Amino acid sequence: MRLLLQALLAAGVSPRFIAQQGLDAVYSGSIYALFAVGYTLVFGVLDILNLAHSAVFTVGAVVAWILVVNLALPFWLAAIVAIAVCGVIGYVLDRTAFRPLRRRGAPHIASLISSIGVALILVSLSERAIGAAAHAFPERSVPSGVLHPAGLTVDLFKLGILGVTILLMAVLGYVVRRTAAGRAMRAVAENPRASLLVGINVDRVIALTLVLSSALGGLAGILYAVSQADVSPYIGRDQVELRGLAVIVVGGMGSVTGAVVAGYVLAIAETATLVLVGSNARAGVAFAILFLTLVLLPSGIFGQRRQRST
Repeated sequence: MRLLLQALLAAGVSPRFIAQQGLDAVYSGSIYALFAVGYTLVFGVLDILNLAHSAVFTVGAVVAWILVVNLALPFWLAAIVAIAVCGVIGYVLDRTAFRPLRRRGAPHIASLISSIGVALILVSLSERAIGAAAHAFPERSVPSGVLHPAGLTVDLFKLGILGVTILLMAVLGYVVRRTAAGRAMRAVAENPRASLLVGINVDRVIALTLVLSSALGGLAGILYAVSQADVSPYIGRDQVELRGLAVIVVGGMGSVTGAVVAGYVLAIAETATLVLVGSNARAGVAFAILFLTLVLLPSGIFGQRRQRST
């Protein structure tokens, strides 16, 4: 971090500009973290990548936008309904795409392909609902406000994003570590067969995990759509899917803490690249970090090499 600051100052970038860009990186990192935690929860329990997660991210934004624009619902109510819809999608995803394959003992690649099919369906439905063009939430529909401490511009909505992320990560950490549901998740992640033998309803735990993961993904989609003024059927696929994969690999596959930390690391790296190199190079940062992590640190920052028992 110190070397990065020195490089920015050596390039003639003002300290105030660095601070402003750092704030923006924290906001982006919060959304990346929320999105990636959903990815890593499912991977930790099912040992597969749910590639429909980016489409659920999109659905969250699309449903909230439709409710605000077409039904004139208050933003907060539309967001709650959209998050609930995404949770239901997570449950349906398990019942239709994962559970039948799991009961037949199908290889993990089958579930991966199945999730891709669901993603294509969700993107197609989103496109049919709002069209292919990008939209934005009406200006007065979203809570807004700006503060100017020390000459910086602090968007109150984006500050709320940071607060929501910290709160949800704290709650999620408590649930996973301190509650019966969290202990059941960890048991199923370690050994599904042994969990079944001691009386844990494995199917219920997996369904709960997908519901929770999808709800977090939907929330991340709503926050992203508002912060970027961009609601389209492709925001998940084009703008966050690769970033989410990079985050969970860098943080360590299956590590919730790693996903949060890596989300902020990626956002800071993107912002530094934007300042030092330009916007054209920013798109390749996630891919570069993903590649370097796979080559140099395959288990990630917080990941552990483990052999999953079945």
